[in-house]
Amino acid sequence: MHRITKFFSDIVREMRKVSWPKRKELTRYTITVLSTVIFFALFFEVIDFGISKLIRLILE
Repeated sequence: MHRITKFFSDIVREMRKVSWPKRKELTRYTITVLSTVIFFALFFEVIDFGISKLIRLILE
């Protein structure tokens, strides 16, 4: 039981050392991640469409 208590107290102590991002930084990071995900989703959609079209042309 002592080990579990020590484990959680260590977690609390380490979490106090964490440097959490400010609201402005968090907003910027979120926008960056979302725009990157959207870009790659659209990129792969276009690539998939092009490859599908090419395969249909070859097989017909």
